[in-house]
Amino acid sequence: MKITFLETSDMHGYVAPTNFSDDQEQGFGTAKVAAKMKQLKAEANGPVITIENGDFIQGSPLSYYIAKSQHPVAALTAPVNQLGVDAHVLGNHEFNYGLDYLKEAISSYQSPVLAANIVNDTGEPFFGQAYTIIEKEGVKIAVLGLVTQYIPHWEQPATIKGMTFQSIVDTAKVYVPKLRELADIVVISYHGGFEKDLTTGEPTELLTGENEGYQLLHEVSGIDALFTGHQHREIAGVVNGVPVVQPGFRGSFIGKIELTVNTDEGHVRVVEREAALVPVADAAPDEATLALLAPINEELNTWLDQPLGQVQGDMRITDPMGARIKEHPYIEFINQVQMAASGAKISGTALFNNEGKGFGSTITMRDVITNYIYPNTLAVVQVTGAELKAALEQTANYLVSEGGQIIFNPAFIDPKPQYYNYDMYEGIEYTIDLRQPTGHRITSLAFEGAAIGMEQPLDIVINQYRAVGGGNYDMFSADKIIREIQVDMTELIADYLKAHPMIEAATNQNFTVIA
Repeated sequence: MKITFLETSDMHGYVAPTNFSDDQEQGFGTAKVAAKMKQLKAEANGPVITIENGDFIQGSPLSYYIAKSQHPVAALTAPVNQLGVDAHVLGNHEFNYGLDYLKEAISSYQSPVLAANIVNDTGEPFFGQAYTIIEKEGVKIAVLGLVTQYIPHWEQPATIKGMTFQSIVDTAKVYVPKLRELADIVVISYHGGFEKDLTTGEPTELLTGENEGYQLLHEVSGIDALFTGHQHREIAGVVNGVPVVQPGFRGSFIGKIELTVNTDEGHVRVVEREAALVPVADAAPDEATLALLAPINEELNTWLDQPLGQVQGDMRITDPMGARIKEHPYIEFINQVQMAASGAKISGTALFNNEGKGFGSTITMRDVITNYIYPNTLAVVQVTGAELKAALEQTANYLVSEGGQIIFNPAFIDPKPQYYNYDMYEGIEYTIDLRQPTGHRITSLAFEGAAIGMEQPLDIVINQYRAVGGGNYDMFSADKIIREIQVDMTELIADYLKAHPMIEAATNQNFTVIA
């Protein structure tokens, strides 16, 4: 018998095949996933199990609008329920809108939501269920759900109060032997990825525990299949005898694993394993899925197209890399918004990806939300001059010089682009000299016209993700936060534009990068 597993992960609230910035149909989205999944189920030669691996309720203008409007989150999760999913796993971005919203989302799903390694003070799963067992044609299949343990480094303490996030390796070592007693097949759905090259075993990132997939595959026996996500990578293969998939993001692929099993006198044995990624681009969007959100999409588009302000000059981004090495008016603007909202005299922000187009002559909410893509709030941290310099030295590592040309460090593009971890600051003057050795590239650093002392206290406004150390910025932490601005950045941008309906596309060129 052949058992087919179909996985989605990191769809991030993209239902219709749109990126919300134009009318061109894109090759992703839950509606295309739904159509392709119907096809795959019809073609399957045996039972099918579907798994949704997390990060669905945050990430698109649609998911943002639903979270901030009067619509229930059930309106957003309805398309996933229509997929007929057998099990859900929590992702890290499920926490972004707070615990109450997350609980509302969990209650809206029509199948089990799993998170074995998030436990309460008694050691039990905080969200109630660690695994589910599904029986298909007499074969029992256990699905164990695991989540990246690194969530406390990104979320506000109040959101995760009472939760302990355990290593997925330690958790699997407890659960997999138990599940082998209870089921014939044991698979893991992990909202996390791989910390090492799957072929060579060489680390591909700092070994912080954010991603533990490689260690899991090499230290825990008894796993029949592993479904992953979080890193937005496109992976399909067999690693250490275990079939593995990771299906990109926004619903661009469905991860597919087929296990052929033999049953001999009641004993089930896996005899063949196959892993593949199935693109959905060629599928026509499922009309029933689109219909679920049609009324909200009309509201959404009206909201997205409302004008907020005007630009004098040019604030468009045509060269994302250029905007990182020479201050761009858009970056200057975001830092000015952060400083105005917080009262801090120093601000840091990033150009999150290479898709943002900046602002044209008229700024709409669509422009704001497709450029500033995360539901960040702000925090003011008080640090020393030495800690600020350490942060700048770390951000300098995201740039390298090749033949005199400055490029983004390839080490932070593959396997996952980390453009969001390269920060640019306002309120200080600094120089990054890439000719100098690592750790000594900040060759000048001044505040209000004077060199910054290493013991000098400084108040800096950054997004909450960075303020608690996100991106492995260990010089920042929750205990250094002195105040928070509990308003989403997109709202702060809109409010700033209401107060300043005409903004000037200008920069003060307060930082210099030398190759």
